[in-house]
Amino acid sequence: MSSHSEIKRVTVPQLVACKGQRKIVALTAHNYSTARIIDEYVDFILIGDSTAMVAYGLPDTLTITVEQIAQHTAAVVKATQHACVVADMPFGSYQESPVQAFRNAAYLLGKGATAVKLEGGVVMAETVRYLVDRGIPVMAHVGLMPQYVNTMGGYLAQGRSPEAAARILAEAQALEQAGAFAIVLEGVAEALGETITAALAIPTIGIGASVKCDGQILVTEDMLGLSGERVPKFVKRYANLEEMMRSSVQRYAEEVRTSQFPEPQHCFGIKRT
Repeated sequence: MSSHSEIKRVTVPQLVACKGQRKIVALTAHNYSTARIIDEYVDFILIGDSTAMVAYGLPDTLTITVEQIAQHTAAVVKATQHACVVADMPFGSYQESPVQAFRNAAYLLGKGATAVKLEGGVVMAETVRYLVDRGIPVMAHVGLMPQYVNTMGGYLAQGRSPEAAARILAEAQALEQAGAFAIVLEGVAEALGETITAALAIPTIGIGASVKCDGQILVTEDMLGLSGERVPKFVKRYANLEEMMRSSVQRYAEEVRTSQFPEPQHCFGIKRT
């Protein structure tokens, strides 16, 4: 009889069980150093397609590849022990067919992800069901969907009209029925976020949605002040690490140029008297 090591990470069923019990805390990460620091404080870490912008300086999320997400996923998994790891499905890696989606999702799970996230409403319900039926947990994403930036005409808040709100609610319900274990609600009117959260039996994860959502997620670089001056309205900055880094690097540069660094304690072969 084989023995199984104790599961220490937060599991998908544990995330689902948070509904109505406690808030879910989530952040993004794309590298070992960041993931190692945030691991103990969050319930899940998302390797977001926002990696395209914060790690590669690209103008949007559309050009990052599944291979790139996979490598970042492997680094995050290696750095962590506690948080559930969710990998974003990049644009073009799942829309073609459920079979394509399964192939790429399985690839990401092979790198250590516990679940995948994909964007889209009713049109993606068949794909979600296909993945879930084959053992791949899926987190859905509706509202403001960055991969739909060209059809939405920009990063615009969604669900402001009664018609738009009804459509997004219907999409969320369809994805729940298809088997999604949670749904990210991004950039939606506050009242709509509250309505969807109340209507679903699965957790909602807000980003620019209602405080009534079952959890919240932010891009780590945004909330730590590492993403430049322009940040979305829904971001609260908890630190200004850019300012701290600039000050530290400036001090280092000055000490090197004035021969104040390295000091004797930083050198080898120097006898102390």
